[in-house]
Amino acid sequence: MGDHVRHHSHHSVRRSYDTVAEEYADRLHNELDGKPLDRALLASLLEQTEPGTAIADLGCGPGHVAAWLAEKGARTVGIDLSAGMVETGRRRFPQVEYREGDLLGLPAGDGEFGSAVAFYTIIHLDPGDVRRAFKEAARVLRPSGLLLLAFHVGEEVRHLDEWWGYDVDVDFRFLDPARVSALLEAAGFTVEMRMERTHYAHEAETRRAYLLARRGRA
Repeated sequence: MGDHVRHHSHHSVRRSYDTVAEEYADRLHNELDGKPLDRALLASLLEQTEPGTAIADLGCGPGHVAAWLAEKGARTVGIDLSAGMVETGRRRFPQVEYREGDLLGLPAGDGEFGSAVAFYTIIHLDPGDVRRAFKEAARVLRPSGLLLLAFHVGEEVRHLDEWWGYDVDVDFRFLDPARVSALLEAAGFTVEMRMERTHYAHEAETRRAYLLARRGRA
């Protein structure tokens, strides 16, 4: 994957999310209310996060997941490629600290976070970049820190030119949980939990996977 192609892919994802930021936040700001399994996993992550450390929300969008964690007492930092999403999030969820940035070069210090969540963010990465993103997640986590991932299961790539009436250019890559697990292990994580579920009635009709992985101590 050449840097030129990667740059185009990044640019189109960023621009697409900038375009839908307000609509996305309007539609999804309460989405966890209808996702009991997601809430349970987030609560489990929170319970296992070292007290006093921050939780990163990687690819946070408007930050509704980070805001839910903040309501439960966590210090949260939302990181997103889209300036539009970050701007929308700062207005709606001021309890979250936001940073504009890239999964392949996170704007965070080594070992800054006690744990991290990445819901439906690696689905926008080029396949060759997923391991690099996991290495970067490991860098910003404390030793033994946890990473909670969610993604769509499968092999297809869904391309959107139109999203809620807006013109966009974005790919959603469905992923194989076994391959994602192998990439996590290669990046120095140990996968502790793997769960799959069908979609809730109000969600897109996809099968979803969740992985909870622990960074090595070294």
